[in-house]
Amino acid sequence: MPRLHFGDWVESVVHWLQNHVSWLFDFISSVLTGMYNGVNAVLGGAEPLLMAGIFAVLAFWLRGLLPAVLTFVGFALVDSFSLWDEAMATLSLVVVAAVITIVIAVPAGIWAARNAKVSAAVRPVLDVMQTMPAFVYLIPGVMFFGVGVTPGVIATIVFAMPPGVRMTELGIRQVDGELVEAAKAFGTSPRDTLTRVQLPLALPTIMAGVNQVIMLALSMVVIGGMAGAGGLGAEVYGAITQLQVGLAAESGVAVVILAMYLDRMTGALNQRVSPLGRRAAAKAAAVAQRWSLAHYRPGTTVAVVGVVILGLVAGGMNLGSSSSDSGKGASQAAGDIGKGKKIKMGYIPWDEGIASTFLWKELLEQRGYQTDVQQLDAGPLYSGIARGDIDFQTDAWLPTTHKDYWNKYKSQLDDLGSWYGPTSLELTVPSYVKGIKSLADLKGKGKEFHGKIIGIEPSAGMMGTLNKSVLKAYGLEGEYKVVASSTSSMLAQLDRSIKKHEPVVVTLWSPHWAYGKYDLTKLKDPKGAWGKGDLLHTVAHKGFAKKDPTVAKWLKNFKLDEKQLNSLENAIQAAGDKHEQDGVRAWLKKNPGILDKLAPVPGGTGAPQQGKGAGKAVNLGFFPWDEAIASTYLWQNILEDRGYKPKVSQLDPGPLYTAMAQGQMDVQFDSWLPTTHKQYWDRYKDKLTDIGSWYGPTSLQLSVPSYVKGVTSLADLKGKGKEFNGKIIGIESSAGEMGLLNKKVLKAYGLQGEYKVVSSSTSSMLAQLDRSIKKHEPVIVVLWSPHWAYGKYDLTKLEDPKGAWGKSDSIHTVAHKGFDKDFPEFNGWLKNFKLSEDQLNSLEVEIQKGGPGHEKQSARTWLTAHPEMEDQLAPVGS
Repeated sequence: MPRLHFGDWVESVVHWLQNHVSWLFDFISSVLTGMYNGVNAVLGGAEPLLMAGIFAVLAFWLRGLLPAVLTFVGFALVDSFSLWDEAMATLSLVVVAAVITIVIAVPAGIWAARNAKVSAAVRPVLDVMQTMPAFVYLIPGVMFFGVGVTPGVIATIVFAMPPGVRMTELGIRQVDGELVEAAKAFGTSPRDTLTRVQLPLALPTIMAGVNQVIMLALSMVVIGGMAGAGGLGAEVYGAITQLQVGLAAESGVAVVILAMYLDRMTGALNQRVSPLGRRAAAKAAAVAQRWSLAHYRPGTTVAVVGVVILGLVAGGMNLGSSSSDSGKGASQAAGDIGKGKKIKMGYIPWDEGIASTFLWKELLEQRGYQTDVQQLDAGPLYSGIARGDIDFQTDAWLPTTHKDYWNKYKSQLDDLGSWYGPTSLELTVPSYVKGIKSLADLKGKGKEFHGKIIGIEPSAGMMGTLNKSVLKAYGLEGEYKVVASSTSSMLAQLDRSIKKHEPVVVTLWSPHWAYGKYDLTKLKDPKGAWGKGDLLHTVAHKGFAKKDPTVAKWLKNFKLDEKQLNSLENAIQAAGDKHEQDGVRAWLKKNPGILDKLAPVPGGTGAPQQGKGAGKAVNLGFFPWDEAIASTYLWQNILEDRGYKPKVSQLDPGPLYTAMAQGQMDVQFDSWLPTTHKQYWDRYKDKLTDIGSWYGPTSLQLSVPSYVKGVTSLADLKGKGKEFNGKIIGIESSAGEMGLLNKKVLKAYGLQGEYKVVSSSTSSMLAQLDRSIKKHEPVIVVLWSPHWAYGKYDLTKLEDPKGAWGKSDSIHTVAHKGFDKDFPEFNGWLKNFKLSEDQLNSLEVEIQKGGPGHEKQSARTWLTAHPEMEDQLAPVGS
């Protein structure tokens, strides 16, 4: 039988959908995440005990006094475990998934009950949905929707759908056919037959299906936690992977409490909504009159009033605490680098990953960032980073262990460098196993170890290396079977075997805390089958360095030695489950210099140093050219840091030069000399001071996108007019550059008649450039250097071998006469002021990103990303 590559076909379909229908997945993700956030805001926003009271009132209404008391006690127990937020997150996920499932399942079940062909078509689909391993749903979920709530909700909907459809169909079909015929005989329409006869009688069975939907949805929480859905599933998954029995027990009890509550409430709801149920409840109440208090259930109105009162109290308390917290956060964040910006981190539950992640969580929060940390398996983690759902992770083992993930996603990832290494992969045995010091010693001793090597997750890179390379190199194939499990299962087996003094071979790696806890022998690898030791790298999504250059720079310089990492891991182990950050804080107290070393405040710690001219008011003028805007707001920020009081004014070139000559303005940074601003300089030079040029030479030019091949010079344009539709996209017709282009440049290269220069505006020219690049169309535009477009787009400046554009200018700083006496310190800074083309381009691009009205903040962002620039441009001498 030939090999059917079904998996390859599925992969192809998935890739096609990712490339062509991503907009739909983004829309679905936004809707589901919005629904989840809304429900979670309601359930998780109130004080835990008040919310427990609301749940208890609902239980009182549906089942009576004793269930209400047990409900309150159960949820209070969840709160005492410090798992309230996680429980509400799980409940929110279940509610959203269950509502969507029921909305789809009930109509589908009704349709199947009323149409035999639909029933026959739906049944095999439901069989696949019900029997397919639930883990499989997470793979396309993560690939299409990224890590987070959405893949968990999608997987839950698919997994929980079958009983809802089947029970609805069964309930409708079980309605006595004679009743349906009687309804038809009396002239009842099919619609009324369904709504007034079949649905009321089928409601108990349908509600049983709803109950099963909710319970199956809850059973998916752990699997959802593996995809970053959070909640109790993440806690259970974390406890399992880290072998934390106590946390697993607490999280498991919380899941059980939620399950029992939802099961009992949905079961009791049947009695409230079903006519048969209400009749049975009324009979039971009549029989149990002597126990009236125990069996008393408040009416719907009373229950609603109770819920509303508790809800209003909870909402009021929440609003009060929110306003208080926001005020506190604002004052705390003042002067912080992060300014409340959110950073998302992910980690695999390996000790060095936990340690480094929670270290950076604490460091970033102390620098004013908000952080979100998610524990994920390696596959979903790399996928999440590649999609941009997660900003970075600090535990990428490269080039070997995580090679498969890196090869798959490297075009979407940035390697920010290694912070620890080299590591090593190894097989390990307890030291009481004699005569085995090397991998070669394992040959012929398979029976001693029952022919097993205890492995970890099958997705781990070291498992692939072990199976493909190591066993083969030492002739161990056939004699040993590698048992794939999980890191926690491997460690549990190691612990059991050591306690029983039994031989065992396990996969391990260095660094790992197991070498500190147990007396183990690392098996030598004389043939080098494991390959070279890995380094621990920090990996971020593509573009993270532009999104937050400060954090990216910190991460690039991040280093820990073995002693530091071991002590950090020990501090976290000592702090215990769910207190990792407390362990980090304790470690930072013992290592007081680490914070400023790993996350230095740009410009030095504490307040910026004041200049000698601190307190002086200085008037900065500019006209709205990009380099003028950039340099002016850059200096405004620097001067404020140095204690000056700068005032910024925008003027046209003529009024600005006049104001400086009259002493009304102190300085401006965008004099193009000796050519462009020659007339102003010649008129006012006796009343002005040229402090010097800070950028140059400038240049005027025509530019094309770099994908336009064969055009690198103005001479190359001749004969290619049709390729560009005979157009050169220009700027304002009054600009000197346009006059030069029409009168000299076109004539010098014989382009007259073949090309027409289209006068427009600078903004229109840039808009046309952007449109053409997005469509990958040829275009020629009028540009000049410096300009931010060269930082944003990949452009080719067309060379001018005939010098038709004329000589280049330099950009000068010009001030009023006597400026050096009024501002001697500032004058000294400006004499040494220089920016390279890359620096100016990146500054201009940052200001463009910030948008109009945010130039000052954007320049501040750029300064933060280039912490050395302030002391370089405005040094404060001792």
